[in-house]
Amino acid sequence: MTKNQEMQALMRLYREQAGQQSVSMHDVAKFAVSKGWPLPKPKSALDRLAAQFSAAAREEVRRDEVSGRPYRANLAVVEWHGNQQLTLWTDIDEAPRHVAQKAFVQRREQMVGDAVQLTFDVMHWNRVNEGEDPIVMPMDFEPDVQWRINAPGDDEKAA
Repeated sequence: MTKNQEMQALMRLYREQAGQQSVSMHDVAKFAVSKGWPLPKPKSALDRLAAQFSAAAREEVRRDEVSGRPYRANLAVVEWHGNQQLTLWTDIDEAPRHVAQKAFVQRREQMVGDAVQLTFDVMHWNRVNEGEDPIVMPMDFEPDVQWRINAPGDDEKAA
């Protein structure tokens, strides 16, 4: 059994023993520790600082000087260097085309992966809940994207 499978079994056991369908992972972690699960080694101060810098880079948004629309200031590209996975950050305004394209393709692949898994999850729920109205989850995001692009911005709403 893999470590993740052991953790999943402990989550199921906690739900059963607590008599709850929805649980907090902090409560599950406390339960696991009480059952002898070892606490992980804490991250180093340098690892924590690097994670804070990544969060700051991910959060930085600028406004396009022509359209006034927001855009993310930094692009993240995940690369493997030997056995080590690195996320390299590049300022979008300085990124060469190949870096920007790789970052955009990786983000799109994340979205596609989420959409595929969401479809599987909805299909399963609908199958095991045949007595309920099926949940329909459209996967054509173009209308939603266009609606949000053309929705009034916060400045327009305030006026």
